[in-house]
Amino acid sequence: MPKYNYVALDARGNETKGSLEVATQNEAIGRVKEMGLFPTKIAEAEKVQEKQRGKKARTGAKKGGGAMNFQIKIPGLGGRVKQKTLTAFTRQLATLVDAGLPLLRGLRVLEKQERNAALKTIIGELALAIEGGSTFSEALAQHPKTFNRLFVNMVKAGELGGVLEVVLKRLAEFSEKAQKIKGKIKAALFYPVAVLIVASGILILLMTFVVPRFKEVFAGMDVTMPGFTLFVLAVSDAIRHHILPVLGCVAVLWVLFILFLKTKVGRLIWDKFKLKVPAIGPVISKIAISRFARTLGTLVSSGVPILQALTIVKETAGNVVISNAVAKVHESVKEGETITAPLESSAVFPPMVVSMVDVGEQTGALPEMLLRIADNYEEEVDNSVAAMTSLLEPIMIVFLAVVVGSIVIAMFLPLIAMITQMSGGGGGGPGED
Repeated sequence: MPKYNYVALDARGNETKGSLEVATQNEAIGRVKEMGLFPTKIAEAEKVQEKQRGKKARTGAKKGGGAMNFQIKIPGLGGRVKQKTLTAFTRQLATLVDAGLPLLRGLRVLEKQERNAALKTIIGELALAIEGGSTFSEALAQHPKTFNRLFVNMVKAGELGGVLEVVLKRLAEFSEKAQKIKGKIKAALFYPVAVLIVASGILILLMTFVVPRFKEVFAGMDVTMPGFTLFVLAVSDAIRHHILPVLGCVAVLWVLFILFLKTKVGRLIWDKFKLKVPAIGPVISKIAISRFARTLGTLVSSGVPILQALTIVKETAGNVVISNAVAKVHESVKEGETITAPLESSAVFPPMVVSMVDVGEQTGALPEMLLRIADNYEEEVDNSVAAMTSLLEPIMIVFLAVVVGSIVIAMFLPLIAMITQMSGGGGGGPGED
């Protein structure tokens, strides 16, 4: 009769390991549940040992390959996993675990049906690590580029509390809400970006083909050029004859800007600037506050200790100004003080947010209050984005009309001046009868 190794959690969330001699894996699951335990991993002992030996052999082959050891990377079969794909994986795994399927079996099912090659490989490695005796959170921690600290720590808290399926659901909801906000912002930016691309194409066409033809016509005319026309002609010549140096300067400035953002001072200045930009700044601020509240609320409600949760929030804030404020909150809580005081002194969080957090602390309902703040601010972000979109559309249309119209007017001003001179010069002829 085959032997099955199991890892399970008791009613207190403590991990228990052992082995059973039963006929099938389903029978092993039933036996573990009869003992009052919640199974997180059940695997046949012989298969686990075979895979461990195979893994060691592959590792030894890679180390001993010497100069002949190389890898061929095929495009599309590696790289980072998109957030949308990871969200779908989390939701599916939560559904399977909630239905009573063992974690390992759920991972194997998802591995078979996964179409993304990178995620398929990672799921296989997760399953192999669990078969080797690692916990799910330990297996996730081996892939930091795919699963961030937020994901790993929430899963760890779920394992310890015996509520892994609940935590996975919360992670899926968290990712879905983040994707929803990002999608709405991208949709709002699509129109102005499209208009800017069209405007740039029209400008390049006018400046490189249309305006030079007018310049040739003006060269044969005995008329004084208006200053605005001379300016447009000069810009056209600059674009035609100096486009490569201009593009080179733009590229250099862009690289310098990226390097500046990678410095601590540069990132701080840029993040402060983003929060103070008219019209866009308030939206960015609301997104940052919503992200802070939802991340902290999700972590605390999942059982992650408050200090550890604040550290994760600081690292995933996405804005240095917010990160600095959260760091002060961390220090305050570490010294035994409240969250409210450093939030209020940071001058980043509105009074309403500070008051709601204060009420949550006093009533012991901090996670619920933080999630409520996140919901309110996500709704405000939706309204702000919709208002910004409706305002940007007429502004971009007027901008395009003014730019193109200005060039057209500049080209017709000399023609109007020439027609005026001709009509003025020939006006006295008919009166000489």
